Amino acid sequence: MLSEPRSGRLAAWGNALLAGLVSPDDAVLAIVGDDAVHRVEGLPGESAPVGLTLALGRLRALGVTGLRIALPAPGHPLGLSGPPDFNARAMDAEEAVVCHGAALGLVPEVYEAGPDGDVHVEVVWHCLPVREAPPADVPSLGEAERELAEALRDSTEVLSRLDVAGSGPVAEAAIEAYRARAERGREVLAPGYPPRAVRVLELAQRIGLLMSLAQENGHGGAVSSAEMAARSEALRPVERVARRALVAAYNSVVEERERGVR
Repeated sequence: MLSEPRSGRLAAWGNALLAGLVSPDDAVLAIVGDDAVHRVEGLPGESAPVGLTLALGRLRALGVTGLRIALPAPGHPLGLSGPPDFNARAMDAEEAVVCHGAALGLVPEVYEAGPDGDVHVEVVWHCLPVREAPPADVPSLGEAERELAEALRDSTEVLSRLDVAGSGPVAEAAIEAYRARAERGREVLAPGYPPRAVRVLELAQRIGLLMSLAQENGHGGAVSSAEMAARSEALRPVERVARRALVAAYNSVVEERERGVR
């Protein structure tokens, strides 16, 4: 989730499209990524699911001027503003897109089909009403950048001591794959995002990768129950800070527009 949420791609490239910085075809291609197809269900004025190109055009016609994301987790409704039905769906999916300019939100539902080795992914975005209110617990870019630095500084010693970042060929291959992807094209966000947002997103993604490696590699060097508890306590706030930073980065274009910066 932390590396590249589908809601992040939809918001980033949807914002670029709404700002006239990319074509509809380029935006849809970037949003779909490696998935087979994305559709939007429940869009006002449409009785059946529609493709992304039509959906983004319809959202613009409905008054949408920007897209934010939410990355909620149990006990942390990050980026959500209600109502309860929308929040519950977003919590189940662990992500959502919230429209700015119209009281609508989009929650993805992912379907996989096909035999082993040839699985394709289809995504249906459910369009639902949302409450027009400030999103929960979303920091500014500056706050997010400071939080990331502080979380890394405060947790580095215990993470290193307990070997939670993982080691060996699997971890090394994953880190190298991340570096190769980061170097390829360097377009971490869609056109129109400030450099600081790119910087914050890259750091949050790298932290998210390390958290994933820690979870996939079991308990690492933590062998006692006390060490395992310390490991979990060290990871929890770092993961929370990384999610907050991701939301701040993807939402930065809308936030700056609201403040009149752009």
